[in-house]
Amino acid sequence: MLQLGLAAIWLLDGILQLQAYFFTKAFGTQFIPAVAQGNPSIIARPINWSGATIAHHALVADAMFAVIQIAIGFGIAWRPTLKVALGTSIAWALGVWWMGEGLGGVLNGVANPVNGAPGAVMIYALLAVLLWPRDHSGPTPSFVAARTVGEPVAKALWLVLWGSLSYFAVLGSNRSPQGLYDMIAGMASGEPGWLSRIDKHAASLVNHQGSAVTVVLAILLGMIAIGVYLPAPVTNALLAVGMVLSFLFWVLGEAFGTLFTASGTDLNSGPLLILLSVAYWKYTSSSESVPNPNSDLVSQGA
Repeated sequence: MLQLGLAAIWLLDGILQLQAYFFTKAFGTQFIPAVAQGNPSIIARPINWSGATIAHHALVADAMFAVIQIAIGFGIAWRPTLKVALGTSIAWALGVWWMGEGLGGVLNGVANPVNGAPGAVMIYALLAVLLWPRDHSGPTPSFVAARTVGEPVAKALWLVLWGSLSYFAVLGSNRSPQGLYDMIAGMASGEPGWLSRIDKHAASLVNHQGSAVTVVLAILLGMIAIGVYLPAPVTNALLAVGMVLSFLFWVLGEAFGTLFTASGTDLNSGPLLILLSVAYWKYTSSSESVPNPNSDLVSQGA
């Protein structure tokens, strides 16, 4: 079911790529170069080159991008092509993280978990690794994400991801009194009236309170990061907190991935963090265990 959820998100991304804006030169001359700003030249130059190339071949390039993402979605959903599609999604995600997201703002000091840092596509790649089908038998782990890579590695990956979110929350201007206000208020531009009002109201709540809010947020994110090492009930409680925060990020800081502006390329990181949290949900009793997709095959073989 988690694999199908990931497939559905990839399919939606491919459909979003078919919006009229992405078939224009503006996609290559405005959208792509914007993510290069502030990055080191070794990172920015390839981004600007790709933007110029896309601008000169906008129709073909965007059609190709859409087809690739839709194919990944269908490939993950269809069992015979699952591994190929997951592998392709990892390579594609890494490329988009550089050329389409400017490494998520990690190197230019603007990364903020509230608006999607360190980049949604990195979570696509992480989910592909964690949801890779397991071909071997063995003890069933206490949560789905550990099924392929094992619990120590899965927990370490979670710690790195959410620990980085905690760090980015107080990075640079993010901890300034007006930093959070400016970011949320800025999301109101171009959004429909109802969403614009939500953003403006939320921004007013943190006006001049950015420093305190980001410190509290960093502490919560840090607790979520170490939560997977705690007893199952505590872990699940912190996972629930993480899901709530991810949804709030998606609404307030990501504006639903700017889906309503006709220029959103994906859902952004909120839904992916929620999907990832579900993969880490621990079963709390011996009578509950992570479903083994091979169990039916084993019983049939017996």
